[in-house]
Amino acid sequence: MTDIELADAIQSVRDQLLDAATRATGQPVTFEVGDIQMEFTIELRKEVKGGAKVKAWVVEAGADAARTTGHTHKIAFTLKPRSAATGGPWKVGNEHLGSTDDFGTGPAD
Repeated sequence: MTDIELADAIQSVRDQLLDAATRATGQPVTFEVGDIQMEFTIELRKEVKGGAKVKAWVVEAGADAARTTGHTHKIAFTLKPRSAATGGPWKVGNEHLGSTDDFGTGPAD
């Protein structure tokens, strides 16, 4: 089994949103990122090294029934992405206005 910390799972979503924004550079269309709903089945484990603390680990889909019975918890939450620079809604895309001049035009005769 590959252990994935809940924080790493959320970081992966953040990284992919940043990747989407990078890929959108130079594109004429922007998208405002709406609420992101996430749901995980997690296993809580106490980590002894470095001081006792509890960590949440995402349980792999299809984990065996013996492991998931009574030791896991389902959590669901909503993330609302905000721009760190402005505090406003986060957008994926380019800040320059696009043009629709070439939309719907057929091949030149």
